[in-house]
Amino acid sequence: MTLTIWHNPRCSKSRQTLALLEEHGHAPHVRRYLDDPPSEAELRAAATALGIGPIDMMRVKEPEFKAEGLTKDSHDDALFAAMARIPKLIERPIVFAGNKAAIGRPPEAVLDIL
Repeated sequence: MTLTIWHNPRCSKSRQTLALLEEHGHAPHVRRYLDDPPSEAELRAAATALGIGPIDMMRVKEPEFKAEGLTKDSHDDALFAAMARIPKLIERPIVFAGNKAAIGRPPEAVLDIL
């Protein structure tokens, strides 16, 4: 099974999640999503794999969320477009295993999809 992590090395939860995967014998493909932002299509696929709406995979407390005029009631299309334009708004880390995904908050949450 191929594992991929959308990773931000400056984020402690992201680093902890990557370390946890490695401790369990996995060598995931690391995608530094701030340097290699996902497309809207990839973000939509991620939401489907996570089984959540786009608002639930966003960092709503980031100043950019409010600066973009977004709210928790914004249309899904606007939320996906904002994450594609401003990847800092994507909650991190997200781990993908096959057609499943999990947000590593807490890091142990990703173990459920392995």
